[in-house]
Amino acid sequence: MPIVTELLASDSRRQLSQLPPLALYVHIPWCIRKCPYCDFNSHAAPASLPEEAYVAALLQDLEQDLPLAADRPLQSIFIGGGTPSLFSATALKQLIDGIRARIGFKSDIEVTLEANPGTFEQNKFSAYRELGINRLSIGVQSFNSQHLQQLGRVHDGNEALRAARIAQQAGFERINLDLMHGLPGQSLSQALGDLQQAIELSPGHLSWYQLTIEPNTVYWSKPPQLPEDDTLWVIQEQGQALLAQHGYVQYEISAYAQAGQQARHNLNYWQFGDFLGIGAGAHGKISHSDGTISRYWKTRQPDDYLRGGATRHAGQQLLSDSELPIEFMMNALRLTKGVESSLFSERTGLPVSVLQQARQQAEQRGLLSTDPTLLVASAHGQLFLNDLLQLFMEAET
Repeated sequence: MPIVTELLASDSRRQLSQLPPLALYVHIPWCIRKCPYCDFNSHAAPASLPEEAYVAALLQDLEQDLPLAADRPLQSIFIGGGTPSLFSATALKQLIDGIRARIGFKSDIEVTLEANPGTFEQNKFSAYRELGINRLSIGVQSFNSQHLQQLGRVHDGNEALRAARIAQQAGFERINLDLMHGLPGQSLSQALGDLQQAIELSPGHLSWYQLTIEPNTVYWSKPPQLPEDDTLWVIQEQGQALLAQHGYVQYEISAYAQAGQQARHNLNYWQFGDFLGIGAGAHGKISHSDGTISRYWKTRQPDDYLRGGATRHAGQQLLSDSELPIEFMMNALRLTKGVESSLFSERTGLPVSVLQQARQQAEQRGLLSTDPTLLVASAHGQLFLNDLLQLFMEAET
């Protein structure tokens, strides 16, 4: 019997002392074209984007989900995709104004938009800033035009540079650059060169992570030649040293930030906060007043989503007591500093004692800190996170 499950008594459920902070994820599913490595719910854009109809559908979707908010204001909004920057500033203003009319915003709300570096999107950056978007996440991926072409990106290295500079000129003080390494045919010097170029642009936040080959992608069926494992290890090691040298602190597996620049929306995920999900293929996670916690998701196909009604809701899952420990730990242990142990009870309603046997094994194997007030992977545990999480994994029943 699994370590965690055997400790969960039928009366272990407690009501939450308070509901977690609430965020909103908005999914815009269209791209100019599908990249060969991408496994997100994205679709090639039609000649004319149905902006007005899709914004109306998003707001109807939000209205249906409003009871789940339980009168909580939004602390963050993340507009992702796809390529949300394909939408006009007019459409995004209608969206943000419509959201604000339906649910409260915290005074310091973080509103992030994912954007691509293509010239077409760059021309909109100033308008995005004026309508209340205060954080931009730019999908650079590389500054090497040859690598970008192999990745199926529609921009080149020069456009990637210009995009970051134009975002700064538009007044964005919170900018993330999304950068991958371990690309097909990429050398150590090329990977570190990309990272050095990103650092020289001085964004407050960098998402820097290794390309992985995912199922249901072109790369899965036609795998490219990736760098050897030894090279990947050196890239990771030297890249992290370079980031630290320039004041970028790793606070999550693939996220590095200067002081005060951590992504609040992502931190809410990793700290097991709640989030509504609207848009084709969007997911949400909600805590309820009776202490139960559920996940839900929307239909993936844009045409189905636009048709509306109950068809937008594709499914939901009530998380059992035996599932909550691994659900919580899969998020919390992504953070390099982990979380306070007390947060487990605050966010799940379960006593932290249900983790005890798994925790003892993890500590004995050097995978978890021995500080009882924290749930945080050791340096060794961060390298073998899957092994650590396996200790908290429930068995199939």
